[in-house]
Amino acid sequence: MGPLGGIVGLIILVLDIVAIVDCVKSSLDTGMKVLWIVLIILLPLIGLILYFLLGRKK
Repeated sequence: MGPLGGIVGLIILVLDIVAIVDCVKSSLDTGMKVLWIVLIILLPLIGLILYFLLGRKK
């Protein structure tokens, strides 16, 4: 993959952390928070995208 793959991985990691922190601070109930956090951890890119498209309350 080379250095570009490492940079992309680092960016995804940072965005995952941002999504998890956002989820923890949100007004979602505890069960939904746990579900979203597990999804973000197990599927880093897909979980991140789904959380910001579907999981965040406007």
